[in-house]
Amino acid sequence: MEPVVILLLALTIDFVLGEFPNPVHPVFWVGQVISLELKLAPQPGRRAQLIYGAIIVILTVSLLAAGIYFLLDYLSEVNTAVYLVVAALLLKTTFSIKGLHRAALKVKGSLDEEDLGRARDAVRSLVSRDTSQLDEQQVVSATVESAAENTCDSFVAPLFYSLFLGVPGAVAYRVVNTFDAMIGYHGKYEYLGKVAARLDDVLNFIPSRISALLIVAAAYLRGQDGKRAWRTMLRDHGKTESPNAGWPMSAAAGALGTRLEKVGHYQLGDPNSPLAPGTIVSAVSLVTAVAIMWAWICLVSKLA
Repeated sequence: MEPVVILLLALTIDFVLGEFPNPVHPVFWVGQVISLELKLAPQPGRRAQLIYGAIIVILTVSLLAAGIYFLLDYLSEVNTAVYLVVAALLLKTTFSIKGLHRAALKVKGSLDEEDLGRARDAVRSLVSRDTSQLDEQQVVSATVESAAENTCDSFVAPLFYSLFLGVPGAVAYRVVNTFDAMIGYHGKYEYLGKVAARLDDVLNFIPSRISALLIVAAAYLRGQDGKRAWRTMLRDHGKTESPNAGWPMSAAAGALGTRLEKVGHYQLGDPNSPLAPGTIVSAVSLVTAVAIMWAWICLVSKLA
């Protein structure tokens, strides 16, 4: 029953508290470690950067996952109650649904007040693209896209790896995902971040598809167009540069009956319904249903 208790405690902490503040959030400190490692990176040479990038990813993930494994193993022998609480707190830091909801609804609130500038600022916490020139529909699209994609990155994937590898597995996934967010994209860190980006792609391969299927199922259960979500997912999932992000995003576009677009990169879904602030609320409700379904599946799996 211990894995079930840990998951229930972690879900409760997320529901009650949401995200931890940066000074006490392990992911924040992982980001600080990565920033320090980047300062030591070799400047010239693609091969040197590629090798250094691989070393820091593997070393950081291995040390943190091993440290947490031995810490929890020790606590489980010393005090069961302390072990359960610490494990739950650590697991909670690997996922966030309430924080995602708050960030998305903050954008919606700014749009309701017709403050496009504040909405653009708010959406920066959700996407990596330049938001300074986005119009209202593009801000809504970016918010919905992020809500759908982060259903995988911020909830489904961490709990997926916790099913097989426990809390250390969830933490290892989150560290890789943090590396990818910081250096795993084209540009300044292209070669330094290639290993991180590819490893993140591999780790998200199954969770992204699970997330998309859960979005389709949630659309059926919520009385939305589940058939359209399924068709759109199959048709448009390959239009994004990422091999994984297109799956949940295209499923969400179909479920919401709208078109999600990153100008110059991709269009997902059909413009049956215009993008509006209310679309964000529908997207939040959709991913909430997905989170409930996935939490239930994980709990049942741990009981089996």
